[in-house]
Amino acid sequence: MNKKIGFILVLLLLSIMMVGSVSAGFFDFLGGGSNAQGNDENTFIVGFDAEFPPYGYKDDSGNYTGFDLDLAKEVCKRNNWTFKAQPIDWDAKDAELNSGSIDCIWNGFTIDGRENDYAWSKPYFDNKQIFVVKKDSNINSIKDLAGKNVETQKDSSALAALNGGNKSIKDTFTALTEVADYNTAFMDLQSSACDAIAMDIGVAEYDIKNKNDSGADFKILNESITTEKYGIGFKKENTALRDKVQTTLDEMFKDGTVAKIAEKYGISQDALIQK
Repeated sequence: MNKKIGFILVLLLLSIMMVGSVSAGFFDFLGGGSNAQGNDENTFIVGFDAEFPPYGYKDDSGNYTGFDLDLAKEVCKRNNWTFKAQPIDWDAKDAELNSGSIDCIWNGFTIDGRENDYAWSKPYFDNKQIFVVKKDSNINSIKDLAGKNVETQKDSSALAALNGGNKSIKDTFTALTEVADYNTAFMDLQSSACDAIAMDIGVAEYDIKNKNDSGADFKILNESITTEKYGIGFKKENTALRDKVQTTLDEMFKDGTVAKIAEKYGISQDALIQK
């Protein structure tokens, strides 16, 4: 074979291989093929924020755990599925779901305002936005926060509530400061660098349980800022999987399993929603 012709054929072959590779990758990105995680009909991959206790987080042994992950594990057990906890960048959750690299978003995921964006489970958790203060402070109601310094986590539901429909509450504060995480906020509260923390009730109950044991002393004000519903979010067209998970979750509510898992993480029974 002429060397020049042979060289051209090699280049053509390499070009075809590259185009095929890019096309396959693009097809997978659109959700049209298998994905890198090796997902299949017997593996249930849950996308979650690994820094959101008590719903999903890494324990002292380096294992992923949490209220929502334990619920998902039990769903898998009852359906003979393999469970996989997949930590994700929360900002990339939709891309992860649409690519097929995860089967659902299950981690303190708020339905409110996203009703038409996913195939939702029924709401299973009533998440209130509340204030945490020192137990020995003279703050006993929201009106007592007038003229106080309040902290909350960046991009949190509490921040959205105070900047939105509950701005009238925020306007009474001396300042509302955004911090990177609630550990920082609790340290500031303990040292009196702030007077209160605005946060989710589930996260607050978990943190107070753990931090009170270390000598701190905090309380939750009875009045809430607002409330929102948590659900499990699936791709809009994936109603079959949504329905299967919902049926199993309903069974877990009826036989007391959900309440038992909630108790394990110090979550109030009043926050659970069973329909």
